[in-house]
Amino acid sequence: MNMSLESMLALSIILPLLAAIGIVATGSKPNLREAVTLGTSVALLYLVINLYQGIKQGTNISVLWWELLPGLQISFSVEPLGMLFALIASFLWLITTVYAIGYMRSHHEQNQTRFYACFAIAISSVMGITFADNLFTLFIFYEILTLSTYPLVTHSGTEAAKKGGRVYLGLLLSTSIAFFLLAIISTWFVAGTLDFKPGGVFDSTVNTTVAGIILVLFVFGIGKAAIMPFHRWLPAAMVAPTPVSALLHAVAVVKAGVFTVLKICIFIFGIDLLAVLPSTQFLLYLAGASILLASLVAMRQDNLKARLAYSTVSQLGYITLGALLATSSGIIGSSMHIATHAFGKITLFFCAGAILVAAHKSKISEMRGLGLQMPITMAAFFIASLSIIGVPPAGGTWSKWFLLMGTMETEQFILMAILMISSLLNIAYLLPIPFHAFFSGDKTLSSGAAKIKEAPLPSLIALCITTVGCVILFVYPQPLHELAKAILAT
Repeated sequence: MNMSLESMLALSIILPLLAAIGIVATGSKPNLREAVTLGTSVALLYLVINLYQGIKQGTNISVLWWELLPGLQISFSVEPLGMLFALIASFLWLITTVYAIGYMRSHHEQNQTRFYACFAIAISSVMGITFADNLFTLFIFYEILTLSTYPLVTHSGTEAAKKGGRVYLGLLLSTSIAFFLLAIISTWFVAGTLDFKPGGVFDSTVNTTVAGIILVLFVFGIGKAAIMPFHRWLPAAMVAPTPVSALLHAVAVVKAGVFTVLKICIFIFGIDLLAVLPSTQFLLYLAGASILLASLVAMRQDNLKARLAYSTVSQLGYITLGALLATSSGIIGSSMHIATHAFGKITLFFCAGAILVAAHKSKISEMRGLGLQMPITMAAFFIASLSIIGVPPAGGTWSKWFLLMGTMETEQFILMAILMISSLLNIAYLLPIPFHAFFSGDKTLSSGAAKIKEAPLPSLIALCITTVGCVILFVYPQPLHELAKAILAT
């Protein structure tokens, strides 16, 4: 039976929810439970690829679920920016599931059924955010994502996990209610609609001061974008198991944040209005400060996951900055950076988890010489680091190139300098890790009682796939670039 593209769109949101029910039902049989997770992730990727083929052919794909009031409805549609995010999230859910099976079993984690079930609900909410046709729909799924990931952050049940969970939930909910919801209500009153529209929803008579205030409320309210000073939830969430850190805090949660910022800049304000708002310059420098300060803080972290967390805060600033530049190069760079950073950072977190499982080490100072025992993991770490830095042969090269072009087009030379300095800082806090792992003279690891081996095979396969992805995005960036350009064409 041939399924319509509209049905596929609806099913892409519903299917992970059905998987969560199946995971709970098969919880007493780990092999069956994980088969449900894997099978659903493959099916979701199949649906998303079909939707991608549909929009490539110019098909208009939209679904209306429920109209609460005239103009206030839960509805979904497929457009290039959402498609880009959906492809990344669905593919990396599959890869992270493979990784998680090896990690969770080898680490003998408790409550694995709850872990996989909440994971599935979180992916459902990501799909809802991705395809949301208006701010009302997006806000609902944005909050579901926050609530569904809280049990993942507090998974271990330790006091540190509970404390991290309180910071996580407190910051994300408070910014949503205090700023994001207020910005949505303000948009409704000023523009008369919450629908995403090419070119934006505000007409030429809008007061730029009012629109500028609404923009500030949006940027501060989207706490998942981790713009300073609302970034503390991200390092706090690093108490979660590595698979959670990898997908939810290197891809799904944080990317839901910057995706929302990008979508609002393009489809609520429009780049023409964005360029003349008085608050845009302030927010650009705030994003620049986040990039620079987070990089400096990352250099001081000895815990590997903490260093990667602050690196993520910095890299998210790149995407926010590109969106606020309000140029074609900035939008293309930001869109591409969602993908290139996702592959680079998820690989780094996969490597951090592999080191923890195989070597029981989490501090960078203890990883000297580790490359001799874990050469595949540390080689993957090196390649992923190149992507985050933005140098060949890794995909981050192209997204950072377009972002730099955006700063040149707008003559934002201070911001251009910040991007370049930040890349140098990326080198300083990332490359010494694989360098010392391979070339350190410390022989204590080699003479240990038990020789350290690589992580379990599923985890190793997953990190190799994402590492190859980093290189493919450099060698063959055309599909990603075409999707990014199609965003502007809308």
